[in-house]
Amino acid sequence: MEKNFKRTLVTCALPYANGPIHIGHLAGVYVPADIYVRFLRLKGKEVLYICGSDEHGVPITIQARKRGCSPQEVVDEFHHIIDESFKGFGINFDIYGRTSSEVHAKNASEFFRKLYDEGKFISRESEQYFDPVANTFLADRYIVGTCPKCGAEGAYGDQCEKCGSTLSPEELINPKSKLSGAEPVKKKTTHWYLPLQDYESWLRQWILEGHKEWRSNVYGQVKSWLDGGLQPRAVTRDLDWGVPVPVEGAEGKVLYVWFDAPIGYISNTQELLPDTWEQWWKSEDTKLVHFIGKDNIVFHCIVFPSMLKAYGDGYILPENVPANEFLNLEGDKISTSKGWAVWANEYLEDFPGQQDVLRYVLTANAPETKDNDFSWKDFQARNNSELVAIFGNFVNRAVVLTHKYFGGKVPARGEMNDMDRETFAQIPLLKESMDRNIENYRFRDALKDAMSMARVGNKYISDTEPWKVAKTDMERTGTILNICLQLCADLAVAFEPFTPFAAARLREMLHSPLDWNLLGSTDILEEGHCLSEAKLLFSKIEDEQIQKQLDRLERLRQERIQREKEEDAKKVEPQKEEVSFEDFEAMDIRTATVLEAVKVPKTDKLLKLTIDTGLDTRTIVSGIAEYYSPEEMLGKQICILANLAPRTIKGIESKGMILMARQPDGKMRFITPAEVLANGARIG
Repeated sequence: MEKNFKRTLVTCALPYANGPIHIGHLAGVYVPADIYVRFLRLKGKEVLYICGSDEHGVPITIQARKRGCSPQEVVDEFHHIIDESFKGFGINFDIYGRTSSEVHAKNASEFFRKLYDEGKFISRESEQYFDPVANTFLADRYIVGTCPKCGAEGAYGDQCEKCGSTLSPEELINPKSKLSGAEPVKKKTTHWYLPLQDYESWLRQWILEGHKEWRSNVYGQVKSWLDGGLQPRAVTRDLDWGVPVPVEGAEGKVLYVWFDAPIGYISNTQELLPDTWEQWWKSEDTKLVHFIGKDNIVFHCIVFPSMLKAYGDGYILPENVPANEFLNLEGDKISTSKGWAVWANEYLEDFPGQQDVLRYVLTANAPETKDNDFSWKDFQARNNSELVAIFGNFVNRAVVLTHKYFGGKVPARGEMNDMDRETFAQIPLLKESMDRNIENYRFRDALKDAMSMARVGNKYISDTEPWKVAKTDMERTGTILNICLQLCADLAVAFEPFTPFAAARLREMLHSPLDWNLLGSTDILEEGHCLSEAKLLFSKIEDEQIQKQLDRLERLRQERIQREKEEDAKKVEPQKEEVSFEDFEAMDIRTATVLEAVKVPKTDKLLKLTIDTGLDTRTIVSGIAEYYSPEEMLGKQICILANLAPRTIKGIESKGMILMARQPDGKMRFITPAEVLANGARIG
């Protein structure tokens, strides 16, 4: 049985201030968190809503280097862009702080120092990769090379994105620094580590025994980490941007961003409530909920709780960590580095006044238990066929008809029939389901409940046809529209967490209250209550708007393909081992002309070539059928290794080998003379 908490502290993963936020961030973290907070406040609960920019770490310094500016300038720019994007979508935190603030620097330093003084860390000297040109140690992510598993170029020091293998920098073939392109060297350095293995049994009891109600993806990932055995986790880094490590002998070192960032939740709360912050972080009456993406599960469920446990002093632990999976875009993984994303700030410019549409679609298609896909066609369809045709259509008809027949005043409700009573009876059941779903972080199902209320209303007004009834029975027409307006007032409450802008417009139209307790009541709007003029809650999204977005993505896709081709063209296989001049002299390379060419039966790759070598006419079997047709080979002058020992292939004696060049993309091409030479001309 869940404890009855007095207040709820909701934190959202701190977005990294090296770029704008995109729909993956919104769907994974911020929209579901905002739904939850709005719902709790709708029910009159005391809630604190905390977030802020994560402004430290290597990527910030890299971007500053590229731009020729300071890291502070980078984070200042993106902190503002991200903050404005959140506000644009109605995501209004009680505080949106920064980890570059003085309050946070002081707080994070004191947090580290206490654990350091109490001997909670271990120190280790190790050899780490160092960029001799950039004069800096390299995080794994900033070392690139050839993947040892699949051979893909550009694999990172921690993972190959092509095959998905987890790697270490030592495994990469031909590793290079992403900063300078230089070959990294190993250099000794000392860092402090939090020995997570010391907290393993406590974590097992707290999560695996105490929180089996957590989402399966979160619970399963935590269990996997614990079953694999926890290892010490570094809490410092060699870097000049971040919170300096506050101990002697730590010059040039800062707190690791994943030690620093979660403390930001506490720092932001202190900044907002300097006198009362402890009741939110150190009271058993407070329920703490972290909203994050799946890539942050280990930090919020293992690392940060272990830090708080080590620190002591009464800090509470999260009651739940409802992490979502990833959202893809048009079938491809969202990639900020490749620009494959729908950016929140650009959406607000392209679809002004339609913030609710994206909130709705991202919730309806939320990646709550598995990765999901966003497509512009689905976005358009859900808006036009659900928000416009069901929710908006019902409200518009009800209000317009009330103005037409009753001067914009709520008509009297006369005697109700079975259909009327059955319609009203559905709302409390849907309210109960919605309540249960949101309390259990099933926001997609809760949205279905709210939309089901709109479907109830839309069906009712379509089935009762008050525009027809008005021709013969105005009293019955009044009853029908009274019921429709009560349902509209229900929707103005039910949709507040999901589409807050539309819900506010609807309440302004109806002059109705925002009160969860009234949802499902049959008398929210009294007889004679005046309505404002009808305004459309949603507008249809046209094909041209969607095509513009699809065209933009297609341009990005083509640009990416072209870049990859150009990068492939630059890739050269490493040089083979040295050979002596005598070895080369032993090879008899000559020109020859193809006289006949046919496919070798029952094979896909082999051609049988009859060639004139100037010395003789011979046969060579070559695996070039996937690159050249027999017709293309006729009369072609080629180069061959003439003195290669004969070999029988598919029953055919092949005397020699054709010289070919293999391109980085794997395609084979002939080595041919620049001008026609006599057959048998010796090369070398």
